[in-house]
Amino acid sequence: MTSPLVVAVPAKGRLQENAEKFFARSGLNLIKPRGARDYRGAIAGLDNVEVAYLSASEITQNLAQGSVHLGVTGEDLVREVMEDADKRVVLITGLGFGQANVVVAVPQAWIDVRTMADIDDVATAFRQHHGRKMRVATKYVNLTRRFFSEQGIVDYRLVESSGATEGAPAAGTAELIVDITTTGATLAANALKIVEDGTILRSQANLVAARVAAWDEKTRETARIILDRIAAQGRAQSYREVRARFPAFNSVMLDAVKTKFGVETPFGGPTSSGMITLHCPPEQVYPLTSYLREQGAEAVAVADLDYVFSRDNPLFTKLTAGL
Repeated sequence: MTSPLVVAVPAKGRLQENAEKFFARSGLNLIKPRGARDYRGAIAGLDNVEVAYLSASEITQNLAQGSVHLGVTGEDLVREVMEDADKRVVLITGLGFGQANVVVAVPQAWIDVRTMADIDDVATAFRQHHGRKMRVATKYVNLTRRFFSEQGIVDYRLVESSGATEGAPAAGTAELIVDITTTGATLAANALKIVEDGTILRSQANLVAARVAAWDEKTRETARIILDRIAAQGRAQSYREVRARFPAFNSVMLDAVKTKFGVETPFGGPTSSGMITLHCPPEQVYPLTSYLREQGAEAVAVADLDYVFSRDNPLFTKLTAGL
């Protein structure tokens, strides 16, 4: 019997809600046939799929082990848990939620410290003055160690944080921190500032594939269907459909709108009746419609798109290239 394609999603909270909405926008409705409290589910209308509801850390660990095929988790966790992440997983696509940056932050009172090079100077002076290494509080031990090594900083000691990392300097348990932030407001409220070149990683939730999972022909085909829908929905969000009727429309005008407004022509040039269908970036819709009317368009209609399927499936291509 063929094993199912296993898709791991967050088990609770806003991440679960956002993950379910993401899949639903692509026509992939996550369901729990055995009840809301169950930690196993399915995708409506798709056979050979099992949805596993896990914590974010469990999703990352299962991807590393290959016990799930696809998972929704933050890139920060992937890079922290897996030192050789690019050998173990494929980051298929960002999902547009869960954005946060892993940053180095120091006390605002350190007015002369603006860069990582300044931190290196402070670390050396701190050890000479205090006879011990400067302490860095963080939950991101591996990311911090790799980043500080790249910056050539060696005079420091990591302090693993189990609580509110931003409070460590004020509590006297560390001199500076590495933490995750979205706006920087919490850091500022704790009298901390982000070092100018101290952004270690710009993270968001990703759809991640495990290279070491058991990928057979059936699971690959199921993944292709899922990724085809996701790619079609993502492509649709990038465009609005603009349809116009002209008494005459030539190749010169078509080249002009492509160059000026970044449009695509999914169905080729104008029809015999003078109708042309264009896919236009949202921010260029009004300039494009104005231009078309100036060029003699009799009517212009603009519509949102739900899906745009194409012959190519870039997400599946990325998956297969990484397996």
